[in-house]
Amino acid sequence: MTPLFTQYYPRNSPAFAELVHSQVAAALAEDIGTGDLTAELIAENQQAHATVRARETAIICGQDWFNACFSQLDPLATIIWHVHEGERASPDQVLCDITGQARALLSAERTALNFLQTLSATATETKRYVDAIQGLPTAVLDTRKTIPGLRLAQKYAVTVGGGLNQRLALYDGILIKENHIATAGSITAALQNAYRLHPNISIQIEVENISQLEEALLAGAKSILLDNFSLELMREAVHINQQRAVLEASGNVNLSTIHAIAATGVDRISIGNLTKSIRAIDLSMRIKMH
Repeated sequence: MTPLFTQYYPRNSPAFAELVHSQVAAALAEDIGTGDLTAELIAENQQAHATVRARETAIICGQDWFNACFSQLDPLATIIWHVHEGERASPDQVLCDITGQARALLSAERTALNFLQTLSATATETKRYVDAIQGLPTAVLDTRKTIPGLRLAQKYAVTVGGGLNQRLALYDGILIKENHIATAGSITAALQNAYRLHPNISIQIEVENISQLEEALLAGAKSILLDNFSLELMREAVHINQQRAVLEASGNVNLSTIHAIAATGVDRISIGNLTKSIRAIDLSMRIKMH
């Protein structure tokens, strides 16, 4: 199955390039503002070489964002990667070498590392979950619990780690949750409204118990999110469903529980921790003047 991010933003497409450019431009503007006062201490024409190393094991992700941080400040900067996007890096492994204007390397350093360590963290965490259910047909999905301003970048990182995207944003599908149901009046009413207004859009409904599951199935639901179901109730839901709808488990998912959840027979598992509770990968960059 092709991740939603890849459908919207194929890597090496103009849409992907524009996404990276705009996010990097905003991040550099946030950090540099009217100018990097410290970098001004260095001669304007001074050239430098930098090396980036990993200080821990990680799935490397975000090279396009990293590269753009330097190229936007020095179009002639050269970056040679020794670890490809999506590959595993080991502690103390050299990830890349950078050559360019010293001022540009110094000004871009923090922003570039922020992108690389954050996106690598999401890719690494996703890979852990994917590996934990290897051999089972269940898919690992993200959620909308992302860092503001980095939604799409993190969605991309999930795909690098082997996961899929639940949906990109509110414009990219309908997920009818508890408050939507309460406002509409019932599960049936909410689904009817959704199918009437958006018949060609992905529509999913969240249920909290078996009776709500049965109502959703009777109302024609094709995708159902099981919110905080126990393992026993998940197995019952799979039995009742008989493959009529795609079943997605959510809530209380961690590395110690995901295999048992997948073994119940659900089709998908969505995990907020892939993007909201990550710890940035430890990376370092060292610069030497030419």
